[in-house]
Amino acid sequence: MASSGIIVFIFTVLCICAVKSGFIKVECKAENVGHYGQQSLLECVVKTSSDVTDPNIRMVAWKKLTSPEDEGDLVLGFNRGKLDEPKRGYRFAEPSWNEKNMNVSLLITNTAVADNGDYKCIVITDSGDDSIVTTLKVQAKYSISTVYSIPKKIVPNTDSTLVCESHGGYPQGTIRWFDEENHEWTKSSEMEAKQSDDGLFQLTSRLPLLRASTFQKYICAVFNASGGREDEKTFETNIPSSRESPEEQTSSAYTSKVVAPLVVIGSLIIGLLLLLLYKRQSQKTRRNSTAPLMGGHRHVSEALQDVEEGYNSHEDEPINQDQS
Repeated sequence: MASSGIIVFIFTVLCICAVKSGFIKVECKAENVGHYGQQSLLECVVKTSSDVTDPNIRMVAWKKLTSPEDEGDLVLGFNRGKLDEPKRGYRFAEPSWNEKNMNVSLLITNTAVADNGDYKCIVITDSGDDSIVTTLKVQAKYSISTVYSIPKKIVPNTDSTLVCESHGGYPQGTIRWFDEENHEWTKSSEMEAKQSDDGLFQLTSRLPLLRASTFQKYICAVFNASGGREDEKTFETNIPSSRESPEEQTSSAYTSKVVAPLVVIGSLIIGLLLLLLYKRQSQKTRRNSTAPLMGGHRHVSEALQDVEEGYNSHEDEPINQDQS
């Protein structure tokens, strides 16, 4: 009988605890965004049922989890009216927080990359207890420090390399390349990412420039892990572009279509004019070559006529003398 009574008592206590645990609920924002070097807030509040009046918080524990299964490291704790020595940089969001305050939000005063991850908030009140896991995603903005070429001066028709360096970002981002016509060349580049002691990433990208395929301008742009464009710099090669823009290509094609027929027609006209000029020149040359022959016949006839007249004059002269 005694043993059965103990079992009933334990069962009753468990039932009461189970009921009381349903009287409160810890509600947190599932995902929070924190910016490197700034304050980050993990919002959590304790909600109570209508049956609970004037609740008191007996314990609050904020733990940083390295995995969902582990117990985690305590970063902020409150136990029976006493605030435990908090880990540096962690405190309650409300400076005057006490056991009557149902806002148990955690404030990180100087967010670091190491603060990125999951946090567990455990709350025990005189009306029940509850716990929940929330996530902090730390972000740091990238900036481009420099863009330079190897060699320092790019020579036309020679191979060279563009180098773009970005620093101070988190999580790992990407560097992408564009030319002056906004065509992307990222697939031709190689990027290296290194994580420094503070957890931030240093990105270095190298873009080979092949001879006879170099634009006047190249744009190095850095994107964050979400695909957002955060910074960019333009590098000028100082090489005259051998390419035409789409508008220029259209204009050149139109000009070619118009000029080509005109050139053909002009060539035909010039050919006909040259042919006519050649024929006229040939005819003139032939006339000049026949003129001396005709002149020679005329002189011979005149000479024969003079001889004949002279002969006749000599025949008449003796007759006249005899008569005299």
